[in-house]
Amino acid sequence: MTSNEQPTGTRGGLFGAGGRFKGGTDPIMEKFNESISFDKRMWAQDIRGSIAYAKAIGKVGIISDEEVKLLVEGLEQVYKEWEEGTIEIKPGDEDIHTLNERRLTEIIGPTGGKLHTGRSRNDQVATDTRLWTVEAERDILKDMATLLTEGALYAKQHIDILMAGYTHLQPAQPIRFSHWLMSHLTPLMRDAQRLKDLIPRANQCPLGSGALAGNAFGVDRTFLAKELGFDGVTPNSLDSVCDRDFVVEFLMWHALMLTHISQFAEDVIINNLLKGIDIDDAYATGSSLMPQKKNPDALELLRGKAGIALGKAVGFTATLKGLPRAYNKDLQEDKVPLFEAVDTVKDCLAIATGVIVTMKPNPEMLKKALSPEMLATDLADYLVRKGVPFRETHHISGACVRLAEEQKVSIDTLTLEQLQAIDSRFEADVTKVWDYEVSVERKSSIGGTCKASVLKQIDDILDFAKTLA
Repeated sequence: MTSNEQPTGTRGGLFGAGGRFKGGTDPIMEKFNESISFDKRMWAQDIRGSIAYAKAIGKVGIISDEEVKLLVEGLEQVYKEWEEGTIEIKPGDEDIHTLNERRLTEIIGPTGGKLHTGRSRNDQVATDTRLWTVEAERDILKDMATLLTEGALYAKQHIDILMAGYTHLQPAQPIRFSHWLMSHLTPLMRDAQRLKDLIPRANQCPLGSGALAGNAFGVDRTFLAKELGFDGVTPNSLDSVCDRDFVVEFLMWHALMLTHISQFAEDVIINNLLKGIDIDDAYATGSSLMPQKKNPDALELLRGKAGIALGKAVGFTATLKGLPRAYNKDLQEDKVPLFEAVDTVKDCLAIATGVIVTMKPNPEMLKKALSPEMLATDLADYLVRKGVPFRETHHISGACVRLAEEQKVSIDTLTLEQLQAIDSRFEADVTKVWDYEVSVERKSSIGGTCKASVLKQIDDILDFAKTLA
């Protein structure tokens, strides 16, 4: 974004610092320098900021009430042209500020030149970017509310399905399918909480900071903040024009959130491979050569986005690390990764929501993945309930597993005599251990996989999602 101290593409144009320069700008430099090709996305925020600023300089008597009215009406006309798609980008419109002020002056005449009194494109771009970012973050929270709500309702719908839980990609213990899904919604809930926490820090008004030293006409920055819906004002004018922490925070946030989406995608891919989950055709593609293929492309793309997201976050942070105080043109590099990050997040949330609500669990195949050996811990717990220390029961249960492996039989087919040969404290009721539903229901602590616990998790997610919409 162009600094107030930078020339426009025409050097000597109405809106730049052209009086300082005699020659024209190298055409390649004009292309290298411009930002209108991407910062035009902030047209609405730029006009809102200008309307507020016109009122602010009117309040301190820099312009008359009639001039305030003329400026506001002219800016509203520019806003309407953007809405209707009739605005025209012309040579010399190197950024969104230049374009809007140029068009304003065309509409209302020389009074348009008074709008920039005491204002710099440094505090202007900082204001636009904060407004745009906060609006985007609030919009993303609504998308996250949709995903969390739909995911939780889907989990409740399939509450009675059991599946194998894994650690190290090895079968571990039986769990509920809904418990597995909630394990992916839970970090996304944390992501939403983190995003909510970012907004108050981003939602601070830098307008009125000038180029770096403050505003020479004593504009009321608290008024500006209220007019624009900010929570407060930035405390230091020098920092205000170069602070992009809020951009870094969002980029870091989106990398972590997409990491969680990636983990979900990988889990679904694995379960799809094992035939435990069927992915809807809307989120798969075929092979150009092999007719039998159904590739989980949507999930693979979700998985791939996280690495690119981290690159954006690290890349822009590296750009910031060597900058001196106040505005430097390097800061123009914040827009593209920010805009791309928001677009990617919204697309990924929409795709992930679609995958969840259309995928179909296969109860038979999920049950087939369960094996009695996954109840070996339950066998150890059986003896714990008879007063045997767990460290001892763990060893005893392991001996039972080893015997079943040596006999090449399933552990649940070992006879009572065989079990008692390992430990005499096994009794006839040990057969009740080999029940997956009983095993799952014993995990009744908060956050566990029993039905009541999972339903509580679902209700908590649903309640939380209502706070986001």
